[in-house]
Amino acid sequence: MSKDRIVVVGGYGHVGAIICNNLGEAYPGRVYAAGRSLEKAEAFCREANGKVLPVQLDIHKPLDQSMLEKVKLVVMCLDQTNTAFVDGCVRNGTHYLDISANGHFLTQIEQRGSQTETKNMGTAVLSVGLAPGLTNLLAGEAHRLLDQVSELDIFIMLGLGDRHGKTAIEWTVDNLCTSYEVMNKHQRVTVESMTEGKLVDFGPELGKKHAYRFPFSDQQTLARTLDIPTVSTRLCFDLDGMTRVVAGLKSIGICRLLHQPKVREATIEAFGRWKMGDDRFAIKVEARGKRGTNEAIVECLLYGRDQSNMTAMVAAAVAKSLYEEAFLPGVHHIEQLFSLEKMRFWLEQKASLTVFVREAGL
Repeated sequence: MSKDRIVVVGGYGHVGAIICNNLGEAYPGRVYAAGRSLEKAEAFCREANGKVLPVQLDIHKPLDQSMLEKVKLVVMCLDQTNTAFVDGCVRNGTHYLDISANGHFLTQIEQRGSQTETKNMGTAVLSVGLAPGLTNLLAGEAHRLLDQVSELDIFIMLGLGDRHGKTAIEWTVDNLCTSYEVMNKHQRVTVESMTEGKLVDFGPELGKKHAYRFPFSDQQTLARTLDIPTVSTRLCFDLDGMTRVVAGLKSIGICRLLHQPKVREATIEAFGRWKMGDDRFAIKVEARGKRGTNEAIVECLLYGRDQSNMTAMVAAAVAKSLYEEAFLPGVHHIEQLFSLEKMRFWLEQKASLTVFVREAGL
């Protein structure tokens, strides 16, 4: 039996649809848009001219292993609450790719993977997308250019005028008032979202922005995979004033209101309707450490438009590699199997990328 299908779970959603269309062009008739609503999947696939096919799948129900007999790769675009679906895929020999930014869930997958015999397992790649994803690859490049890294700062700018899927907006709103752990000098410390602002320079095109701590999973992951003592990720919007307003509201107690379902829903709806700003995004990674005996800093800056499309492009690139090449079985984060160099050709056609090293005294 041929194992040649690709199933994109959440394939008719905002990001999933872009992934399906991209993969459908490369593998027509072998890509399936999956979700709970067969009607929505069929409606989406009618526009794909047969290159993408519909299938009904509810990840919250027990996985039918027979469904995986013909599936070589699953691309997951939905948030999950347990690892049962992932376990079912990799134990069946089906490769798995996840664009989730939920650090706690990704850690669960890692732990499950370390407890499982890798023989005959599929390859699972986590932290795929913009952040985590490209942030991890930029961090990996900075790490490669230094002999020793003592501190890594990641800054993410999102455009308020961009088209953000509802799931992404919900995740952002729900994490405005959360506490989470980061590594500081190899010690776990608890920090809060939208605090400890830093002024970051995104270059002459975008200017300087105030960025605040936010619980993107890359900061927890990279501290482990690259063994960096101190890692932090901060978020800002293209409109600097709006970032500072949100941080100010957090400081005066908006969190109590966001715990009320009606206020939460109204806030999510407002974020979805806002057309302020534009669709530009940016990522800046700053790594401090040593190059030889000299103190040095590596700065990587990437900026472009339409972060959802970029997330999908990264996922599609990784998916194609998983589909066509052989990788180590088991669970990995993107920076453990891929490099910025592997993505560089298509990435520089879609966005602006600069990397430079500055040594002390130079």
